[in-house]
Amino acid sequence: MSELDNLVGKPWRKPAFIKRPWLRWALLIGALAYLVAAYMTIDVNWNRVYEGLERGKKFVLAFTSPDFTTRSSDIYEGMLESIIMTIAASVVGIAISIPIALGAARNIAPLPVYMVCRGIIAVSRALQEIIVAILLVAIFGFGPLAGFLTLSFATIGFLSKLLAEDIESMDRVQAEAIKASGARWTQWINYGVQPQVMPRLIGLSIYRVDINFRESAILGLVGAGGIGATLNTAFDRYEYDTAAAILLIIIGIVMALEYLSGVIRARVQ
Repeated sequence: MSELDNLVGKPWRKPAFIKRPWLRWALLIGALAYLVAAYMTIDVNWNRVYEGLERGKKFVLAFTSPDFTTRSSDIYEGMLESIIMTIAASVVGIAISIPIALGAARNIAPLPVYMVCRGIIAVSRALQEIIVAILLVAIFGFGPLAGFLTLSFATIGFLSKLLAEDIESMDRVQAEAIKASGARWTQWINYGVQPQVMPRLIGLSIYRVDINFRESAILGLVGAGGIGATLNTAFDRYEYDTAAAILLIIIGIVMALEYLSGVIRARVQ
């Protein structure tokens, strides 16, 4: 037997399209025909493509000389708004996610509570953040309130689902030992469940803070507050040096959050 046979535990056989050359050629010709047909359906304006390449070149070159001073006040206000939105939405979203995650874990929640909490998670995950932001902007108007509510809503769906799955896969021996000692439900959660899922909760929470900050830059494009509005204005005015400065600041903050999350996860574990 070959090395591959030893790995899979049974003799390896060539698929039909490898053994039959005509089938290989048929698949290849079919794939090329599909690509050509797909390309023919695209209405490409090559003049706009050329103009876009020129603008793209200017934007890339702007990273060599980013402008942090001309719009410094706008950048500062937008970045501060994004940071406040991120922190507030993360705190509120995480606080709401924990009880929902407990209710969405089948091994600790009764069926009616489980179904309700799973429904909340499904609704939250079904709606993409930009769609929720557009709806909330239409309801509450332009500003950070719509962005805060959008990020909180997205945090609930993200964190509740992953935390509930972690609770369902926890070690049941420790939890059952706490329950057998006569502990109340709150004591069982505090001493039997919480120690097992706390490292995961901290890691997911930090990761969600990172996501919320990046999403805050996108939500500003639809008027939901944050640095995204300043970035969109810079693009509209063809101020690529200012846009490059904003993007560099965003990259720097995301890298700092990534380093911080690594340090915290290492200490918790």
